[in-house]
Amino acid sequence: MNIYIGNLPYSISEDELRDLFAAHGEVSSANIIMDRDSGRSKGFGFIEMPDKAQGEAAINAINQTDVQGRSVRVNEARPRNDNRGGGGRR
Repeated sequence: MNIYIGNLPYSISEDELRDLFAAHGEVSSANIIMDRDSGRSKGFGFIEMPDKAQGEAAINAINQTDVQGRSVRVNEARPRNDNRGGGGRR
């Protein structure tokens, strides 16, 4: 299960994010999205948990909780839309 985490503190590390979710089950990956130019966190990331029930438990437990002073938003990640609104003609 791929999980989206928004409103992350800019200072949180991928290891800290992994530990936050590992309390609820196995975490196969943790990824914080970084700005390409500045190298700074964009304030959101993704967690991959192989067990859907554990992922749902983690979402329910962590959503809207305080993480380093910020109320994080956690939900199941939606598939990426390859149509990025370019507006080009065919």
